[in-house]
Amino acid sequence: MHVFMVYVRDENFCQLLPEELNSSRSEDGRIKVMAFPPLGIQTLAPVLRQHGHQVRLFDTCHPQMQAEHLAQAVEEERPDVVALSCLSTTTYPALKVLARRLKFAAPKTPLIAGGPFATMNADRILKDCPDLDCVAVGEGEELLPDYLDNFDDLGAVAGLVWRDAGEIVRNTPRPLLQDLNQFPYPDRTSLPIDYIESLPLDVPAVLSMDKFCTMQTSRGCPYSCIYCDIPALSQGKWRYRSAAHVLGEMQQLNDLGYGSVYLTDDHFLLNRKRIGEICEGIMARQLKFRWGCEGRVDAVAVDQLPLMKKANCNFLAFGVEAGTQKVLDRLHKKQTLKQVEHAVNEAKRHGIDRVHGFFVISSPGETEKDIMASFRFAARLKLDTFGFNRLCAYRGTPLWQEYVDRGIIDDERDWDKWFKCSDIDPTALSSAAVNRVRMKGYALLFARRIFWRPIRTYKLLRLFGKHMKRSDIFKMLWSPFRRRTLSRKPELPALMIDLGLEEPLRDIVPST
Repeated sequence: MHVFMVYVRDENFCQLLPEELNSSRSEDGRIKVMAFPPLGIQTLAPVLRQHGHQVRLFDTCHPQMQAEHLAQAVEEERPDVVALSCLSTTTYPALKVLARRLKFAAPKTPLIAGGPFATMNADRILKDCPDLDCVAVGEGEELLPDYLDNFDDLGAVAGLVWRDAGEIVRNTPRPLLQDLNQFPYPDRTSLPIDYIESLPLDVPAVLSMDKFCTMQTSRGCPYSCIYCDIPALSQGKWRYRSAAHVLGEMQQLNDLGYGSVYLTDDHFLLNRKRIGEICEGIMARQLKFRWGCEGRVDAVAVDQLPLMKKANCNFLAFGVEAGTQKVLDRLHKKQTLKQVEHAVNEAKRHGIDRVHGFFVISSPGETEKDIMASFRFAARLKLDTFGFNRLCAYRGTPLWQEYVDRGIIDDERDWDKWFKCSDIDPTALSSAAVNRVRMKGYALLFARRIFWRPIRTYKLLRLFGKHMKRSDIFKMLWSPFRRRTLSRKPELPALMIDLGLEEPLRDIVPST
């Protein structure tokens, strides 16, 4: 069969490189984009090819892979199936628009959606989006080939949610994959896009122009932080590929000329023995690329940092989240401030070039004093970069369920939304207050960095200056201090809309 696989982007999480850095655009239409590669469809494409199917990949971050271009391609090539990958609720509106356009162009071509958001909301999506024919729930390596082999008997496809004579049918669930070593390595050559290494999330700071890609060596996380849906998707399990299988892919990346690799594992630092084997293998094979990963500060594998550094690890990102134990406990983070300081200090002591700290602010019950304590804590830590983002509630997380139980969110009407706690939670600071205290916190943090760590600050700015104009660096550094005017009203729960409210339900919903 001929299959189109489309990664649907939230446009806020990808950005074309400025023209002065994009002059090497080649005749095959390759562009440079600050974004993580679409590892999901890159992983599934070679699996389908092993089963004899023809696959074409699309990533909507490409200017020539927008809805109108995809519709034209569907009309011209008439694929047997179009598979749409939907990562989160922020991409769902774009998914609906694209599905409508594709179904109009080719009414008889089946459209199947997959990905974390689709998995979490399969039945609701089919009710809400009539242009989609079915939804794949869970991992796709076995499900998607099974679906293609059973077009005439969709009821036999475990994990599929589909329509039968207008009725939505949910098939038997498909268990989690146990052997992650059985599948081929991802296809990193088909898309005419060069993905550029930048700071995590939506910070537009170019770190290098080296050939860059992402890689996943394990799946899932056994922890239960209230803001995260990964435990629900992975059933609280952590599964991993063997060191030998990981090293085989790393060798391939090295041979393809990749200079920088980011491991997207939800928690890479869980298994000391496996980390040691991977690092020893990198050194034995003399692999040249630099790499980075994410992990928890309380991981037992923190003592592997010296070996990781020797194996070319140059970047670590820790989920610090808060600078008070009160807020860490409220988030069910199950870590201490002492563990945070120890992990960051060890990373810098052993020569990790860049250590990043993820923080969230406006958590339930968090005060202005608590937020300022987080900024002061960040200023004490030997972090190189950091991000302070407002806490949000997404369906599938314990925090979402808490708001449902408290009567703030209506799960039936709000399932396709996401909410900033500062917009809806009567126990959290208001958005206006959060913006005000965040500006104050960043001013303190920047001032301490300049005066306490001037050399590190200078080196970081010099790194940015290699690939960015001074004006762009200034805009990035100034962005936390801009007074934010909302271009649109914030997303609000159905109950607040019913009541005509624009402030949290402070006087209506109990704050317990």
